[in-house]
Amino acid sequence: MILPKGALPIASAKLVLASESPRRKALLAQAGIVPDLIVPAAIDESVKKGEQPRLHAQRLAREKAQAVAELHKGFVLAADTVVAAGRRILPKPEDAGGVRECLELLSGRRHQVITAVALVTPDGKLRTRVAMTRVSFLRLSPAEIDAYVESREGLGKAGGYAIQGRAEVFVKEISGSYSNVVGLPLAETVRLLAGCGYPF
Repeated sequence: MILPKGALPIASAKLVLASESPRRKALLAQAGIVPDLIVPAAIDESVKKGEQPRLHAQRLAREKAQAVAELHKGFVLAADTVVAAGRRILPKPEDAGGVRECLELLSGRRHQVITAVALVTPDGKLRTRVAMTRVSFLRLSPAEIDAYVESREGLGKAGGYAIQGRAEVFVKEISGSYSNVVGLPLAETVRLLAGCGYPF
């Protein structure tokens, strides 16, 4: 069930996913986990001056989980994924120009995908885990970039691409968790939940 913005909170929930990402919901389903509630967290995701990619992802994941936990009791799970080229955090572009800029930067290069996962437990404790995956892209031709931009698949995606879609053909090499690049590192997430007493 997805609660509309401004809806009254439900007193208790077994598992609350603080994300409206269909990819995260699908990944949890792969692990046999179905959230009782899906409550997107409305927070400012701007990058602070000098903030490093890992710390940025951790801060946003914590803030998302804490914001939703103020309204809902239970296990509140949140995540934030960052694509970084060195220390540069790439945006989640909302237009074609932004997607093109990301792909031109990532073409022929290695980059990092960092996902921070945060969990607020029913007794209010906050726990986090971080996963990092290295992804190398092939050198992309102008025609390949044009076609991907026109597909609109990269809009709103960290780094301007979705590895689970057409962009998988751009990947030369990947080192680390594939599900992390999609948006939720399953191994870390399941262990985090288990370690905090989530009743599977």
